Amino acid sequence: MEGLTVKYDKSTDINGLQSDEVNSRFLIKGGSPLNGTVKVSGAKNSASKLVVASLLSNKKSTLHNSPNRISDLILTNQICESLGSNIRVDRDILEIITEDITSSIIDCELGNKTRIAVLLAGPLLHRTGRAMIPVPGGCRIGSRPVNFHIDSLEKLGCKVTLKEDYFILEADKLKGTNIRLEYPSVGATENIIIASSLAKGRTVLTNAAVEPEILDLIKFLQKMGAIIEISTDRKITIEGVEKLDGAEHYVIPDRNQAASFACAGIASRGDVFIENAVQDDLITFLNAVRRVGGKYEVKENGIRFFYNGELRSIAIETNVHPGFMTDWQQPFVILMTQANGISIVHETVYEERFGYVNELRKMGAEIELYNTCLGGLECRFANTNYYHSAVVKGPTPFHGAEINVPDLRAGFSYLIAGVIATGESLVNGAVYIDRGYESIDEKLTGLGAEIRRI
Repeated sequence: MEGLTVKYDKSTDINGLQSDEVNSRFLIKGGSPLNGTVKVSGAKNSASKLVVASLLSNKKSTLHNSPNRISDLILTNQICESLGSNIRVDRDILEIITEDITSSIIDCELGNKTRIAVLLAGPLLHRTGRAMIPVPGGCRIGSRPVNFHIDSLEKLGCKVTLKEDYFILEADKLKGTNIRLEYPSVGATENIIIASSLAKGRTVLTNAAVEPEILDLIKFLQKMGAIIEISTDRKITIEGVEKLDGAEHYVIPDRNQAASFACAGIASRGDVFIENAVQDDLITFLNAVRRVGGKYEVKENGIRFFYNGELRSIAIETNVHPGFMTDWQQPFVILMTQANGISIVHETVYEERFGYVNELRKMGAEIELYNTCLGGLECRFANTNYYHSAVVKGPTPFHGAEINVPDLRAGFSYLIAGVIATGESLVNGAVYIDRGYESIDEKLTGLGAEIRRI
């Protein structure tokens, strides 16, 4: 296949960006509604896990609809290449083959910038018997307990020790077992599925996460030769096999991108058709859009979202799938600031997800945070000091300001805020947004936004 071979070199930042992009910012002149068509990329939360899972085999795998320009996937590719993978990309196609594992050590400079690193435990243990994995990093939105991963790997027969900033894992052969997650963690579920695919015997995972990206991972592994069953009540059974082959797979469209562009279109009083948006993966989001007064029309190849009258206040609570996704919360809050009345958000997934609110206040948002549970869902953060509920007053006009991005999803919400604000806004920290959105300035420009990277 003709294409570009991805290689890690000194001119490339650890987030997968060239050196001149690392400190880039977005300058936005607001006030214009978004109109037109935008195509969402393949889901980076799926593609990166598929790349990791491919290391279970020494055969070639091919991913179509792969978001190859997203820095999180570029970073995942760099880590895999450092372990012996050969990767080629061409537009939205990614080919990967790992004939030999040349190192079982994940470089700290690469690995501690992403939570993907810990998912490589299974492939490295199966193929080398050993893995050294840096303590994971990622967006600063609250703790993402790695103990779920480590406890599960130990139950599968892995010996784990912590030395300085590394987990050292060793196992002659992982063995199937029964694992119940304390919380349906997406990452831990993915780790267990990947690690158990070649384990000896059967692994029964209960209280598992069942997000669309996890189902995509299961489909990919099944194509590789794995035996994985999904039952009711969040139960996943993995029957270990002797070996896996390569596979060809189409990465599911990114539901986070779809929701983000939907909120941008409605909040700006525009009309946006989101190509490749999938109704099945957005059912809870679509219900919230209808409740807030936004309009949508499901079509064969996507979903049209548009403003058509006054928005009204609502209450939402984030939850694991099939609940309202935590990654939808930030862009939806921008929508709430333009709704008439008092809206409420109860965040039950990450305890510090509202770290982006102060910057929005600079632009005119009226949002108050509370450390109490303003909702009916059972919440891990009840009776704590975490500010995990928000009261949003609307409608509030936004004005331009200079703001700093704290994390990926908050970053896109700032772009929406800049689009609907009067005057110019300077959004510092484009590197965070680039982790999950391909060519975001080009896509927004295509919808009529006045935005440029500086």
